[in-house]
Amino acid sequence: MGMTTLGIIGAGNIGSQLARLGVANGYDVVLSNSRGPETLSTLIGELGPRARAATPAEAATAGDLVVVTIPLNQIHTLPTAELAGKVVIDTNNYYPERDGDIAALDTESTTTAELLRDRLPESTIVKAFNHIYAADLTEHGLPAGSPNRRALVIASDDAPAATAVTALLDSIGYDTVNVGALSEGWRIQRDTPGYGPRLNAAELQEATTAAVRYRDQ
Repeated sequence: MGMTTLGIIGAGNIGSQLARLGVANGYDVVLSNSRGPETLSTLIGELGPRARAATPAEAATAGDLVVVTIPLNQIHTLPTAELAGKVVIDTNNYYPERDGDIAALDTESTTTAELLRDRLPESTIVKAFNHIYAADLTEHGLPAGSPNRRALVIASDDAPAATAVTALLDSIGYDTVNVGALSEGWRIQRDTPGYGPRLNAAELQEATTAAVRYRDQ
């Protein structure tokens, strides 16, 4: 396994489930949140010796891959220097009721992953995990080659980073549909056909192809 440590910034529903998947599939996990490592003791106790709690900066430093799974309106808090040079997985969706109105997303002149790229210009961003319900993450994975294996979308401007995240997805039980550049990540944003349901690779490819912009609905 080339990538052996997952750094996770954000220990909510998605972050905690990815931590469980990581340790179950042979990764070391360094988990962080905004409230401090001591608040993660119960979860770390559950995860066992392959996991440890840390600050976001420490999780960023330790991770071969770093998952950012915090509210969109908090990405300004990320440890930019420690994430430089890292492959960063963006799980975010835009929820105006939570994040406030973001004009560039309202007009669809950018995407959530591109906002993160702009915030972390020295990191390599891959969009993933934003269209599967957290509870499904630890339930839907299947071994490679299984019939009707669930697929998840990725998007990235960087081919080696996309390959690394595809390998991560395969190792935790999922096929991958790569929709291309970060700018194509809108194809799996909330309220699109692929957002939420369990779909295999062919079905998910069809769903992302059928997606239309909000402004065109």
